Amino acid sequence: MPLKPIPMLQLQAIRDNKDQLVKALEKRNINASGILGEVLELDERRRALQTQLDNLLAEANKISKEIGGLFKSGKTEEANALKARSSELKENSKELGDRLNAAAADLDKALYQIPNIPHNSVPAGSKEEDNEEIYREGDIPELGDDSLPHWELAKKYDIIDFELGVKITGAGFPVYKGKGARLQRALISYFLDKNTAAGYTEVEVPLLVNEASGFGTGQLPDKEGQMYELKEDKLFLIPTAEVPVTNMFRDIILNHKDFPLCYTAYTPCFRREAGSYGAHVRGLNRLHQFDKVEIVRIENPDNSYQSLDGMVEHVKGILQELKLPYRILRLCGGDLGFTSALTYDFEVFSTAQDRWLEISSISNFETYQANRLKLRYRDQENKTQLAHTLNGSALALPRVVAGLLENNQTPEGIRIPEVLIPYTGFDIID
Repeated sequence: MPLKPIPMLQLQAIRDNKDQLVKALEKRNINASGILGEVLELDERRRALQTQLDNLLAEANKISKEIGGLFKSGKTEEANALKARSSELKENSKELGDRLNAAAADLDKALYQIPNIPHNSVPAGSKEEDNEEIYREGDIPELGDDSLPHWELAKKYDIIDFELGVKITGAGFPVYKGKGARLQRALISYFLDKNTAAGYTEVEVPLLVNEASGFGTGQLPDKEGQMYELKEDKLFLIPTAEVPVTNMFRDIILNHKDFPLCYTAYTPCFRREAGSYGAHVRGLNRLHQFDKVEIVRIENPDNSYQSLDGMVEHVKGILQELKLPYRILRLCGGDLGFTSALTYDFEVFSTAQDRWLEISSISNFETYQANRLKLRYRDQENKTQLAHTLNGSALALPRVVAGLLENNQTPEGIRIPEVLIPYTGFDIID
């Protein structure tokens, strides 16, 4: 029988479904028995300490009421004895409170090590090759023997300067110039226009977030090493607009009539990408700073997978207009993001590099992020429930640009897709 959705990080769900959860997480190629057992042990310790503290506080409250009566009755000696006991209880309560806080912190730390439960449709597997291709569209152009990869095209037409970026900052921080800069701006405007036309409200959000925001959407503690941190201010440069946009709804209770909530945002994104080396990261293939337009949805759980399908169709429509050859993958358990229940990756074919490049990930997180965010809603019976969160790239620019440059190169120059010409103001880069 398929595993019904279980709100992760919720202790009652773990207590009631431990064996099911262990089985479900095997799709991620992890044995969760140990960490789930640790969580339950820590929870027992926390609850035992809470019970002890509650008993002490109840006794202290009872004694406090008795002391006043004893003094009024002239029983000073008995009252002073109870005052001494009250002081002892106060000291013990403080110690127990400290132990309870430490136990709760240990429990939270353990809970944050548990990834989301994969959706039933997620294929088993441990590597990229195990991802399931579910759709492919577009003809791969045949280029001549003199075709160039995008980093050579960028140099030839002087539209992206990678070496200048190294001088200013370091590797992974390119400088866009002339028609290259205008192409960037055109794509951002085009993506935002497509998204707003589809019902997404545009927002402009901060590029720095605090720790609570990072924990809310799951970048912390899982991806801490991939984020740029301002340690003195305890702030992080965003790796994606998903983080600030989704955190707009942290600690909020919505009404079931509010759904769906749909937002889009353009932001620069910052990722350390530690340990990324080799030919596969040349040019625009992997950057430390890049532009991306994101779509985010807050949904009623009953509708979230229908909405996920709608997001996939929306991105398909954009790529069809750009006339880029692309495919869609359903990620296997081993390649699935830590917080995601189901992810579809879009990849565009880079003809000059003869390889597929990921340009978008569209994911349903179910209640996983919402539980961390305390993002809830009141259903039709006025009961408080966790919402579902979804997000996707629509789209990330670097590899879209790489695909456009390589697939549209001609002896005369690089042709601009017709849909972008109103935004660029030119139809060829020459």
